[in-house]
Amino acid sequence: MSVTAVACRLLGCLVLVLARPVLAGGDYAAGDYKEGYETGNYATRSVALDTRANRARPADLMQAFSQTPLGLPPVPVPDDNPATEARLALGRKLFFDRRLSLNGTMSCAMCHVPEQGFANNELALAVGMEGRTVRRNAPTLYNVAYFKHLFHDGRENRLEQQVWLPTLAHNEMANPSVGEVLRKLGVLSDYRNLFEAAFDGRGPDMETVGAAIATYERALVSGNSPFDRWRYGGEQDALDASAKRGFALFTGKGGCVSCHLVGESTALFTDDDFHNTGIGWYASMQPGVTHRRVQLAPGVYQMVSTEIIADVSNPVEGDVGRYEITGDPADRWRYKTPTLRNVALTAPYMHDGSLQTLTDVVEFYNRGGQPNPGQDPRVHPLGLTATEVSDLVAFLESLTGDNVETLVADAFAAPIGDPGLGKPGDPVQRPAAPDE
Repeated sequence: MSVTAVACRLLGCLVLVLARPVLAGGDYAAGDYKEGYETGNYATRSVALDTRANRARPADLMQAFSQTPLGLPPVPVPDDNPATEARLALGRKLFFDRRLSLNGTMSCAMCHVPEQGFANNELALAVGMEGRTVRRNAPTLYNVAYFKHLFHDGRENRLEQQVWLPTLAHNEMANPSVGEVLRKLGVLSDYRNLFEAAFDGRGPDMETVGAAIATYERALVSGNSPFDRWRYGGEQDALDASAKRGFALFTGKGGCVSCHLVGESTALFTDDDFHNTGIGWYASMQPGVTHRRVQLAPGVYQMVSTEIIADVSNPVEGDVGRYEITGDPADRWRYKTPTLRNVALTAPYMHDGSLQTLTDVVEFYNRGGQPNPGQDPRVHPLGLTATEVSDLVAFLESLTGDNVETLVADAFAAPIGDPGLGKPGDPVQRPAAPDE
């Protein structure tokens, strides 16, 4: 049970406000933004459904496979899943369809929220079926096409296969089996013939569902950021002086580039490897911790005894990172290096969402992380001044791609499906005959 769930038990209420980041993105940022909620002059930025609909603009996402943005390499496409318009459109539809969950309430997009960086700005830890807590923060899907390892612990290595883990996880979409998901797709009239058209006559099966969703996710490519235009495009005015100083620190004194790689012509800002920064170790071991800070309501916090927390909650599920996949003790509390592209849009940060702002992240590394016996030697005190911390943040904020609004507006235009359809007992929809 999460700390927020503990607060709910203590107060007898439901509170789902784990993170309050300050974000870039204008209208395309967290809608339920609660900074200042406790003050009398608070004004919500929540977007009404009709306003959201007015912002919907379908986009030609196939361009991602032919027009590589500045700063990124060509999108890798596997030979056994070529990108086509039919597969992309089908994957986009599946991604936003809540009917792919057990009770028709959860879709992929409810953890990977388009206007929140295809992550989730409002929850430190993802929340799945019936409010069940997921151990980790929802990672961004921007530029996921380039990653060799998926999930924070790298437990999957292909987008085509990735979708089935959250689809079947009890605390995520909670389906009892692959067969039940395929049964639903077989009875939904709005999917009639879509799989057959996209996959040369094949209907919905374990491979075609994964391939379609992977094609959509592969199209979520975002580059041509101010940084790209400065470093790779030769636009000297694309970055201000602070961001330029920040990049010098990133590649120099800060040593960030040792894990967040920058190449001569492209930059993914990740080594796609795993590292122990101390966050996971500290959460597991909690040396000397007798009280924890619990958010009771927006802007209201209380230090609560760990004895009280233990008395009103289930034990926190352990999380030892990459070790769960390899069984190698050297992998304990190692987590995948995230990309830094669009990082200003994807708070909160770290695998557990425990750091709320980019300044928090830089200051964490400036302190040397959380020292522990297995800590990566590249994590050590940096000795950055307050001005240098600010410059590094300015650089990180320059990594936002120029097509964010396009991708979000396209997501707003995606069909979401009728949750009243697809119940047990509904007839299977056979493919239409050629003359129908």
